[in-house]
Amino acid sequence: MKLTKFTHACVRLEKDGQVLVLDPGTFSETAEALDGAHAVLITHEHPDHIDVPAVAAALKDNGGLELFAPAGVAQNVRKEAPEAADRVHAVEPGTAFDTAGFAIRSFGGQHALIHPQIPVVANIGYLVDGDVYHPGDSFIIPDGVSVRTLLVPIYAPWNKVSEVVDFVIGVRAGRAFPIHDGLLNETGLGLVEGHVKRIGAKYGTEYTHLSSRESVDL
Repeated sequence: MKLTKFTHACVRLEKDGQVLVLDPGTFSETAEALDGAHAVLITHEHPDHIDVPAVAAALKDNGGLELFAPAGVAQNVRKEAPEAADRVHAVEPGTAFDTAGFAIRSFGGQHALIHPQIPVVANIGYLVDGDVYHPGDSFIIPDGVSVRTLLVPIYAPWNKVSEVVDFVIGVRAGRAFPIHDGLLNETGLGLVEGHVKRIGAKYGTEYTHLSSRESVDL
């Protein structure tokens, strides 16, 4: 399986000619990430994780594209692309399904707290093929499974370095790559990644930086 990281939280997975995209948001190269995609997974409704007009356009242009998202997100996308409503699916945590040749399991349920005065929205973390875990905006650790490849939310208004490191330690994946890094400059990114790489290694996780459009074979 080939993993390509795009800016911020968007990741593209390719396997046996099938393409799965996670969280093509407004900070990312959404059109490029969605080009030729067969399925899209959305973790939650925030625009840095879903560019609704771009995703709706992709659904209209690509009659084979399927989208999976929390119920509120799915409803909004159906309004934007009513002709593709039967290809937009609501996802609950604790479920399993197949799409585009990928096996998906869902975890979590809600976005991490930003501030008590900011409403908490639904958030689904996805484990793909028992390998790649994208937590969205949460530090939910999948239960009952061993994650091999962890996508780490490096920085957000809802996290701090100690929580990022503890998430990596808690999951204990063999390898880890960054997501949610679009709000940091090179200095800040290097600082956080240095802690994740150094401390994660003590617990068996090899952390590797990926820049936008950089790919790795899993």
